[in-house]
Amino acid sequence: MSELSVQHLLGIKYITKEDIELIFKTADHFKEVINRPIKKVPSLRDITIANLFFENSTRTKLSFELAEKRLSADVINFSAAASSVKKGETLIDTVNNILSMKVDMVVMRHPNPGAGIFLSKHINASIVNAGDGAHEHPTQALLDSFSIRERLGEVAGKNVVIVGDILHSRVALSNIYALKLQGANVKVCGPKTLMPKYIESLGVEVELDLRKALQWCDVANMLRVQNERMDISYFPSTREYTQQYGVDKALLESLDKEIVIMHPGPINRGVEITSDVADSGQAIILDQVQNGVAVRMAIIYLLASKIKQ
Repeated sequence: MSELSVQHLLGIKYITKEDIELIFKTADHFKEVINRPIKKVPSLRDITIANLFFENSTRTKLSFELAEKRLSADVINFSAAASSVKKGETLIDTVNNILSMKVDMVVMRHPNPGAGIFLSKHINASIVNAGDGAHEHPTQALLDSFSIRERLGEVAGKNVVIVGDILHSRVALSNIYALKLQGANVKVCGPKTLMPKYIESLGVEVELDLRKALQWCDVANMLRVQNERMDISYFPSTREYTQQYGVDKALLESLDKEIVIMHPGPINRGVEITSDVADSGQAIILDQVQNGVAVRMAIIYLLASKIKQ
């Protein structure tokens, strides 16, 4: 299979295992490209991409922009904070105005779950979901799996635990879908108050004891507590959260084996992981960032080749 089965990347829920394999094969090639002295390829010279960010972002926005520029695409950036959205313009109007400027692809982050799906029904540009509320963040899940594959050889059969604020996390949901699709075993670990009600219906096990979870896993993906999405208090204090669900070097060294530590960023150092863990050889956090560019290049390239047809 040399092309994706979808026209948009709206969520991992909508793609196949073959799609993931194709994205990874393409990303392998682009990873080699971005490590060359001349990091650019002319693949998308005639494609225009709009980055629409209706929510704050540093890593994801920079990563997408770099990926687009490495492919020689023309890039326009839009930040909702400084736009007509503040004046009451609707999502469809905003996007149609941008599309009338002849844009081929839209990369969008939005606070409302399903925003990308809604948009895909109303416009004919290709859409990449860069995070929609607490729903999905497909490119993050793909770069996480790509990083596991790079470090451990493959994803299938590996034990992966996702630790922290599962309830508000789009990274957790996309990762569960992606890991299950590739044949990994997945557990989630965190305070009961931060577990979604129906989490077990996704085929994952809940483990409330962090030590047991780490002892079981090959990879621990440590999530940030998303204070900005919380309207009530889900646990007594940050200090108490850290005591129960924070990972430090002493805890890692007390395990029977060496596990891989991941984090989607931004890290709250000293909360979910301490600095000596984040900066240790077991952490692949900066590899994830580098792989993010290669994986996003692969996704944009594969979606653009469907536009060109």
